[in-house]
Order: sequence, then C-alpha cells, then structure tokens
Amino acid sequence: RELLPPWLVIVAGLTGIVLLCVSTQDVPITPPRTKYGIVLDAGPSRTILFIYQWTTTNANKTGLIRECSSCPEQGPGISGYSDSPQKVGKSLESCLTWAQKEIPAEQHSQTPLYLGATTNMRQPNLTHPTLSDDLLAALKSSPFNFQGAQILSNPEKEAFNWVAVNYVLENFFKYDWRGQLVPSEKGLAGVLSVGGTSAQLTSKVEEGNQAPKEGVRLQLYGQTHNVYTHHCPCHSTDQLRNRLLSMLIQ
Repeated sequence: RELLPPWLVIVAGLTGIVLLCVSTQDVPITPPRTKYGIVLDAGPSRTILFIYQWTTTNANKTGLIRECSSCPEQGPGISGYSDSPQKVGKSLESCLTWAQKEIPAEQHSQTPLYLGATTNMRQPNLTHPTLSDDLLAALKSSPFNFQGAQILSNPEKEAFNWVAVNYVLENFFKYDWRGQLVPSEKGLAGVLSVGGTSAQLTSKVEEGNQAPKEGVRLQLYGQTHNVYTHHCPCHSTDQLRNRLLSMLIQ
C-alpha cells in the first residue's frame, strides 16, 4: 500500500489548524415580515370582522394569505340600523378594539381595512344616507388604514366565493416535496351557493368558449380566469323548507 507524500500530510495538517483557529460568525437570516389585513364582511344578518396575514412571499405576483382570526359583531347587520343610524358606528367598536390587540401596534397604520357589503345595503344607503356617513366615520377614525367600502354585486360576491374555495383546495397551486410552490395539476372546482331565495352556480369559462358579459375576469397566480355565475331563482333554502313542510303536513 502506497503512503501519502510527507509534504502533503504537513500541508493538510497546517490547513486544519488554520481552519480551527479562524473565528466564524453565523449570518442571521431575516425571516419574512408578516403583514396583516382586515376585512369587514357586512352581510344581511350580521357583520363579521376577519383578520388575514401574509408574508412577502408570493406565487406569480399573487400573495399567499391565511385567515388567523375573526370577530362576529354583536347585533344585527348594518342594514338593521336603518331606524337608528347613529348606533351603527358603535356596533363596530368592540371588534375594532379587539383587532387592535390582535395586530401589533406598530403595524396598525400599515394594516389595510376594507368593508364589503352585499346588495342588501343599497336600499339603506339610498334612503338613510346618515347610516353610511356614521359607518364611514367610525372606520376612518380607527387606527387602521381604511381603504374604502364597496357594495359587491352578486357576480363579484360569487366570484370571491369561487376563489376562496379553490384556494383552500389548493387548486391554483400546491407545495412539492421541497416545500416550493408549483402549479397544481387539479382542475378548478365549481361552487354551488344556496341562499334563502335563490342559488348560484359559479364556474370558470373554459378557453375557447365565449365569456358571458356579466362574468368576472380575474388574474391569479400568473393565469387569467373568466368566472361566470348562473342564477337559479327557484332553488333555495326557502323552497326546500316549504317542500319539507308540505311533506310533513301530508
């Protein structure tokens, strides 16, 4: 068996000594900064405050968020204060105060605050402008960065439901074995939303088919989606309840 040359052994030994003597320093890795956002969902029966959080990480120019907590407001929905509009601002105080404790104080001014209302708010806004004035005043006086209020049309509301369902199911993207985001091979699911007076079926219009005029165009994770909602007025929880009562009576 051949031996290593003496000079090579000496060089290797000196190199090891030098490496042991040189001081090292760990390079700190700055974790991605966590950001927060607040959405007030003003529905027909009540208002719910949702807090979302995300980091600077994104997938094809679209953020990755998660809901961290929520606070249902006490009392009826915003439209229920038509007879006493001066109380609508106070009805939001408890959840807004709660949100200030959930979100770090140094990020309050940078946290966007949105209010999205369904079509049931149109009539109160027209007949009771004081209701909307007091509501906006309460939101603007909060320490958060109020971005405005919007009355969502039915196609917009159902399009957001479609996005939420497919996001939770990881139909837009998925994590591979390395923990990296890659496009999902799943198909996009349709969503059936059953309300009190009607039902809505929301799905993506396939490529090559003409998108309906009342559809919503979305840009998500580097892809464009044309989402269309089909309104079904005779399929609802009220209809189901009436049929059930008719069967019980018979």
